[in-house]
Amino acid sequence: MRLGLDFDNTLISYDQLFRQAALDLQLIPEETPPQKNAVRDYLRSIDQEDEWTKLQGAVYGGRILEAAPYPGMRDTLRALAGHNIPMCIVSHKTRWPYLGEKWDLHAAARSWLAQQGFHADDGLAWKQEQVFFELTKDEKIARIVAQQCTHYVDDLPEILAMLPDTVEKILFSPDGNTQAQPGWTVMTSWDQLPGILKLV
Repeated sequence: MRLGLDFDNTLISYDQLFRQAALDLQLIPEETPPQKNAVRDYLRSIDQEDEWTKLQGAVYGGRILEAAPYPGMRDTLRALAGHNIPMCIVSHKTRWPYLGEKWDLHAAARSWLAQQGFHADDGLAWKQEQVFFELTKDEKIARIVAQQCTHYVDDLPEILAMLPDTVEKILFSPDGNTQAQPGWTVMTSWDQLPGILKLV
């Protein structure tokens, strides 16, 4: 077994941060729900696509350390490490924002992982070589295959649909509303993962 993990909206939750960052810039009304898509949809509804694009750069770059891990994620990964399950992160994200300040988004993501104890000896003790950020979806898929992942967790159905049949597909859907294809496993919380992997 080798477990592959997505990064954005799988390990890290941006929902509260997107709302707060947008409020700080006075881009949205106070009653906007703490959901990334709610912020996006509001800004698009008032023809502020460029502001939405710049906001993404700020959240994924300069303010990423304010983003929260999904509940139970670190404890679950620590438990999997106790079972000696090999793991890696394979994510696709642009290196630089399309608009706004030029944050290095790959470096920002790595700084969040460091803050969360992924590489600390008293944390998860991962090696840097276990983390991959690819520029395109196709490169992400190729990396997952090259890493010989037997299981992969992602919040995007389109990514799971691109994976070969040799990979067990686990759809992370905290609200349970994302549609899974036949044969996929839906994971609504991180504490379900050991059971999905038949470790408990």
